[in-house]
Amino acid sequence: MSAPLISGIQQVGIGVQNVPDAWKWYRKMLGFDVPVFDEKAEAPLMTPYTGGQVHQRHAVLAINLAGGGGLEIWSFTSRKSQPANFKVEIGDLGINAVRFKAPDVRKAHEWLKSQSKEAVGPLVALPEGEGFWASDPYGNTFQITSDETWFQKTGKPVGGVAGVVVGVSNMDESLVFYENLLQPLEVVYDQSGVFEDIPASIKGQRFRRVLLRKTFTPHGAFSRLLGNVQIELVQALDRTPKKIFENRFWGDCGFIHLCFDTIDMDTLKSKLQSQGYLFTIDSERSFGMESAAGRFAYLEDPDGTLIELVETHKLPILKKIGWFLDIQKRKDQKPLPDWMLKLMGLSRVKD
Repeated sequence: MSAPLISGIQQVGIGVQNVPDAWKWYRKMLGFDVPVFDEKAEAPLMTPYTGGQVHQRHAVLAINLAGGGGLEIWSFTSRKSQPANFKVEIGDLGINAVRFKAPDVRKAHEWLKSQSKEAVGPLVALPEGEGFWASDPYGNTFQITSDETWFQKTGKPVGGVAGVVVGVSNMDESLVFYENLLQPLEVVYDQSGVFEDIPASIKGQRFRRVLLRKTFTPHGAFSRLLGNVQIELVQALDRTPKKIFENRFWGDCGFIHLCFDTIDMDTLKSKLQSQGYLFTIDSERSFGMESAAGRFAYLEDPDGTLIELVETHKLPILKKIGWFLDIQKRKDQKPLPDWMLKLMGLSRVKD
């Protein structure tokens, strides 16, 4: 079997109106307290998704060192980030929810119920395991679920990003796309019907749900930190779903993109283009983000959900002493030593 081209979910982009306030909430409630970068700059390559104009933005990429993907918390500074003009529901087209993992789902539920002022749903039986749905202060839905892959014990009730819930209009077309992107993938379940756990405004709605899992393999510098990938595709069967980012910009409020840590961008690009999945944006060279750098690209799933791909070239290990790791100089794609990644915790923001 050929080596994987994607090692895991690097981060999920979340558009908000105030980055410092949002990051403080995600630090306190979900443990995303280690910054990789905190930058204010223009986004010149994103004009296909920002009305043809270059806009300025403030972005923070933060990780939870328990393991899992990070969050890129993002806001326009040259305009006001716009919310959707309708209430997003499960099954609408785009990223419906982020799946955060917890070492103990029940303890995570108790923590959020006691600490969060936002809606926290009951513990429920998911198609696989136990979990619950909740909301952040910005109208975004998330889910807490279990996972087997952890980087380290932090003592915190919630870990990093395990995956996402994506609304699709044609399940079969979407399955082909994500399987081509993330091979090899396991279909954990494929079920249709009425699901009691799904938050829905109309009782009795039917959905088709497919959970795809990309199991951790020790290939890629950050693979041990990122762990498994869980992508749940949801198709609403009784209504016409709305497109979450229709008539809005990338970077407006909500879940703006799903970003995968990419090991070999050139090979992945050739593979996807041969299958008809074209890159809509490609930085082609290393692009700096404050103290980090890498090549990034975008493509769309069949419903226009934005998928970001990042091939990391430089990573801050210990900013205080100016220690940066040049990934491009590494001779192999073995995982970085745990101790090296743990040093990033020395940059932890404490409230």
